[in-house]
Amino acid sequence: MPASQLDPARRDAFAERVIGVLNSGALSLMISLGHRSGLFDVMSGQGFVTARGLAASAGLHERYVREWLGAMVAGGVVEYAPGAGYCLPAEHAACLTRAARPGNLAATAQWIPLLAGVEDEVLTCFERGGGVPYAAYERFHQVMAEDSDQTTVAALAGVAMPICECGSVPVARRLATKGLLPSAAVTFMLAAPVVNPVVIASTFVAYRGRESMWAMVGGRFLLGMLVAVVVGWTVGAVSKDGLLKPNPEDRHAHPVQLGRPESRVRRLFLHLGSDFLFMGRYLVLGATFAALVQTFLPAPWIERVAALPVLSIVAMMVLAALMSLCSESDAFIAASFVPFGPSAQLAFLVFGPMVDLKLATLYAGTFRRGFLRTVVISAFATTLVATMWLQVVIG
Repeated sequence: MPASQLDPARRDAFAERVIGVLNSGALSLMISLGHRSGLFDVMSGQGFVTARGLAASAGLHERYVREWLGAMVAGGVVEYAPGAGYCLPAEHAACLTRAARPGNLAATAQWIPLLAGVEDEVLTCFERGGGVPYAAYERFHQVMAEDSDQTTVAALAGVAMPICECGSVPVARRLATKGLLPSAAVTFMLAAPVVNPVVIASTFVAYRGRESMWAMVGGRFLLGMLVAVVVGWTVGAVSKDGLLKPNPEDRHAHPVQLGRPESRVRRLFLHLGSDFLFMGRYLVLGATFAALVQTFLPAPWIERVAALPVLSIVAMMVLAALMSLCSESDAFIAASFVPFGPSAQLAFLVFGPMVDLKLATLYAGTFRRGFLRTVVISAFATTLVATMWLQVVIG
């Protein structure tokens, strides 16, 4: 295109965008350093500190701490007040410190320098072909372990909250809107209906007296954790707005009241009512489909596929999705499928509370387009592979 036909405004806008990318990339390196050095953790909750005081508390050289603080101030991460020093606001600490996990974004920033470290090797591949050896990615396992640990913590949080799959969706949505890392919220949402104590106890009762009792109880807990973490990792670092559909109630502006503060009980019921009305329509629609399937599903079809190894696992996952049972009672139904082996029954118990007809409508009404597909594919694939391996081990 001739220079005379260039759009100067478009050129300048693109140049500004690239400059922003470069600035953000440099800032991400400083955020990674702040995480690895522990500076964010030391600053959290300390109010204003001097560069010398911060360096002494962290056991680091003052010169480099001062330069790092300058970058943090320029990037809007740390605040500076002449005469007072530097401060990491509580709202920023909630996203950048180890105490904030599973919402610690500073841990995720470590991927930028890790990937930049193999730029020369990647360039060589462009010129000569081939690939970058796995060993070239230094600290890969360390960063992966720390980053994935955040979703693991979210999955374990499900142990403390005995909620069923229908209740986990609005809870996860509320957690994401309140600032929890979206991938962690999704991990919690999928894990809670499978690993909470009520579900584990009902699984124990349903299989009590059988040889496979402990395999079913332990397998459901561990496999549920695994699938939830994998799906959370698959969702990745998507933003809250990129994950959730807008809810009109979230944007509703309430007038400021200068009188007596609203009680916590009242606020609890207001949020509860809002979530119920938002989710209820999708739950009713999904429950209607589930009831129709449970009424007309032919029993002989189940018996014919029970003896086929891989197909029996797939069939039990599909059956769980169609029957749409509550996770706190589905173990009694799974235990009644005697022709199916423990692996197929585990697939039923893990996949069903994560993907079924009523949940599909809840997901479609709560999350953005593509989320349901991501959950179905990743949960299905992980459950299938894991239970096929267990089929070899326990039958």
